[in-house]
Amino acid sequence: MKKILTIVIIVLLSSVLLSQEFDRKTTFVAGGALWDVPSNWNPFVPWDAVSGTVGLVYETLFEYDTLNNSMKPFLAEDGKWISDNEYLLKLRKGIKWTDGVDFTSKDVYFTFDVGRKNEEAPISYVWKWLKEIKVIDNYTLKFIFSEPRYSEWNTMLYDQGIIPEHIWSKKTAEEVINTDNKNPIGTGSYKYEVATNDKMVWIRNDNWWGKDVFGKLPAPKRIVIPLIYSNNVALGMLMKGELDLSNFFLPGIPKVKSFYNLTTWYEGKPYMLPGDSATLYLNTHKKYLNNTDFRKAIAYAINRDMIIKNVFEYQSQKANPSGLLPIDSWMKYYNKEVNKKYGFDFNKEKAKSLLKKLGFKDINHDGFLEDKDGKKVSFEIIVPSGWTDWMEAIKIISKNLQDIGIKADAKFPDEGVYWDDLTKGDFDMAINNYGNEASSTPWTYWNSVMNYRINQDVVEDGNFGRYNNPKLFKMIKDFNTKKLGSTESYEIASLIEEEMLKNMPVIPLWFNGLWYQASSDYWTNWPTEKNPVGYPCSWSGYWSRGGIDMLLNLKPSNHEE
Repeated sequence: MKKILTIVIIVLLSSVLLSQEFDRKTTFVAGGALWDVPSNWNPFVPWDAVSGTVGLVYETLFEYDTLNNSMKPFLAEDGKWISDNEYLLKLRKGIKWTDGVDFTSKDVYFTFDVGRKNEEAPISYVWKWLKEIKVIDNYTLKFIFSEPRYSEWNTMLYDQGIIPEHIWSKKTAEEVINTDNKNPIGTGSYKYEVATNDKMVWIRNDNWWGKDVFGKLPAPKRIVIPLIYSNNVALGMLMKGELDLSNFFLPGIPKVKSFYNLTTWYEGKPYMLPGDSATLYLNTHKKYLNNTDFRKAIAYAINRDMIIKNVFEYQSQKANPSGLLPIDSWMKYYNKEVNKKYGFDFNKEKAKSLLKKLGFKDINHDGFLEDKDGKKVSFEIIVPSGWTDWMEAIKIISKNLQDIGIKADAKFPDEGVYWDDLTKGDFDMAINNYGNEASSTPWTYWNSVMNYRINQDVVEDGNFGRYNNPKLFKMIKDFNTKKLGSTESYEIASLIEEEMLKNMPVIPLWFNGLWYQASSDYWTNWPTEKNPVGYPCSWSGYWSRGGIDMLLNLKPSNHEE
């Protein structure tokens, strides 16, 4: 209680200081993207870098327009496959780094070449299937692939920030990976201004090349991302107009949004865009959970409609059986017939029937099942402590499983312990969504929940349940090597969905909302269903998925102090 009170006081004081330190009429305050003291601006470790490092400072070759499922040229003017394994890239001319040096092909070449020279660099994985890069001229490059991976390359084009060769070439290989890179020099619409223990401040680059291309600069002169630990604090700040954009899950929004004139994507249900697919991982190395019909029984037992109603207040949507987000880039691969034939939904009697066929029964009449040998069946379900929506959800799941005779206790370890247990395989059931966010290809989802790299002590790339199915792994790899939209890609997608539903290695639960609530005290023209002028998200990695469009279209409110 004392800790919470201290945090509240700090945030309240910070809010007062924010209004004193910056002109709120020109400052955009976004919450939900900073969970620790800002300390890293290295685009090669985006999971550690402060939000905005990639997107606001280090720009990508393309922007992925998530709303319209299209690739928009950004640093690149054009890019296309000129053969099955050659990709020709043309860069925009006239772009400068913020220190005045011209942006050219050598910067793009150098960025990718970091991975060729340094196997420790996260970007090195591309060289497993990229053979060579040819610099044609100052603004043209040709990428030649030994094994073209179309889905993977497509995501790199809007995820990988490009760095300046004239600065980073002076760093050692170790420094490139380990530098905190304070005061980064980029090409982007914003520059580093200051970082303190409680906030990150980006200041607009008024010489940004986009001013001529898009006809304007982003309206906010500054973007302030405060450190906010609590959803309740964020809600309070939003109600008082101290926060312009909130990307937190905030319970009660459907009831208070009208009173406080808050904007959400949809006016009514489901209020939020689908953000990612929340999945129940089942540890297939544990007894019973290694049985397909047992896993199916669990899937049939979970009442996801109850979770959507009671926990999310209809701010999330129930997942379809395949777990494919309801966005164009994924749903065009959704096979309705396969999902109808092999899919699942809440059906308690079917769950009980499957368990009965497996020989489970309540021998001692205590309400819980024993196996054929008379041994009790019990599990734990874990989510991180403090993730209040997920905590409430697994309470419901625990009750659902109890209703079919399976004892499953809901546990809430600290996030660090949760991550250790998840990645080291020391869990029974766990909810996770890492790697399942909206993207230009469903391959990113399949490559996450069914990742093949499971034969190691620590599994961090997904497939935390360590489900081993070489046939399925090969299908997912094959999909990656087919051009998006090709006949072959659709055929393989259907086979992947069928294989997953037949074996139920994971259970798709719900589509987490792209949590978004906005105040119009200082800024208007927010993106909505009826005004889709950008992707309303300040999370790391989302600026190049439509977040910049939101900034370009914001308009100052006629606010009177």
